[in-house]
Amino acid sequence: MSEMIPLPSGDQLPSAGLGVWKIDPSEVGAVVSTAIELGYRHLDCACDYGNEEGVGDGIRDAIESGVCSREDLWVTSKLWNTYHAPEHVRPAFQKSLDDLGLDYLDLYLIHFPISLMYVPIESRYPPGWIFDPDAEQTQMEFAPVPIHETWQAMEELVTEGLVKNIGICNFSTGLIRDLLSSARIRPSVLQVELHPYLTQEKLLRYCQQEEIAVTGFSPLGALSYVPIGMAEKKESVLEEGVVIKIAERLEKTPAQVVLRWGVQRGTSIVSKTSSKKRLKENLNIFDFELTEKEMQAISALNQNRRFNDPGEFGPAAFDTFCPIYD
Repeated sequence: MSEMIPLPSGDQLPSAGLGVWKIDPSEVGAVVSTAIELGYRHLDCACDYGNEEGVGDGIRDAIESGVCSREDLWVTSKLWNTYHAPEHVRPAFQKSLDDLGLDYLDLYLIHFPISLMYVPIESRYPPGWIFDPDAEQTQMEFAPVPIHETWQAMEELVTEGLVKNIGICNFSTGLIRDLLSSARIRPSVLQVELHPYLTQEKLLRYCQQEEIAVTGFSPLGALSYVPIGMAEKKESVLEEGVVIKIAERLEKTPAQVVLRWGVQRGTSIVSKTSSKKRLKENLNIFDFELTEKEMQAISALNQNRRFNDPGEFGPAAFDTFCPIYD
């Protein structure tokens, strides 16, 4: 399996990347700098993570120390839900670009197919999910912005040379089909939750048919969600007997086996860790292969278990029911 995924634009998306969700802003610069030194070239960021300035510090440190050039890196960011109106897309993009200290992005994604009421950057940034934290009843407030209008503003970023590729996150096949019917520039990448408990076979097949590359976030499943109460420890795919058995055969860790399964399916993956040991481990997945039987055995663990679902966490965290998956 190649370490790069070719895109219709001609660009090459690194198959393994570092996701910076939930990495503390005070630590993320050092984590990013270390990751780049270890060989990471794919960095997955977002406005909503609240740490892009720190990511920018790490990138600058790596470039200034001669570890890499800007052209060696693939940097992704994401448009937050409050900035879907066409007039807000460019300022939101520019804020991420400035925080990252870059002149362009390799990929900019619509973070969710959810349009929320606008919150000015100067009022609160990142704005999060709740419209007014000081209100008597704090809730999400929706804004009626069609996806095609947001996408047209995203296309303008490409036209202006500010971003090389644009794409989408957390979209279903139905939403992608609708977007393709009007898009002048087709989405290069779809980023969704993917792991052995959520294999999303039909979605992957559809994206392959439409020549849309797929990136899997949370590729190890529950691990990122246990600390925030969105998963239980017993839900870890790394404890599955079939995964452990394969790891023993290959003399690899269960995590490496699961990550290898992800890239061997033809998707890219973005895993998150602040540990130098884990950073090394998560990148060291290209010197072995799983057999077809092993690939099938891991895929057979599918439970359609989604950990990151606004329809589930919305009511509990934001007193708002916000389903996007049926």
